[in-house]
Amino acid sequence: MKFETTPAFDADYRRLKQEHRAAFRRVLKIKFIPACDELAANSSAVWPKSLRVKSVQGAPGVLEMTWSFASPDGRATFELVTVDGELGCRWRRIGDHSVFGSP
Repeated sequence: MKFETTPAFDADYRRLKQEHRAAFRRVLKIKFIPACDELAANSSAVWPKSLRVKSVQGAPGVLEMTWSFASPDGRATFELVTVDGELGCRWRRIGDHSVFGSP
């Protein structure tokens, strides 16, 4: 699966503390990327419950996931897109619950 980011995500990511970036990357590697690969292979696959992936209210097509329940309250928004004919992920925002103000 291919990934891309928005300028807002890039700015948010730069503001994260180093240990929070590492926690996000760890969740991507262990849970999110394998789930995306499964979804690409099987459209009826479901997201791991631990990621709490769900639609963002008032933002059609935008999904949210929780990458940390501890400090910080790690959230990220994304959308599934087609990149070069394949299922891809566009990361939109990352941070705490405040990212939902402009997902």
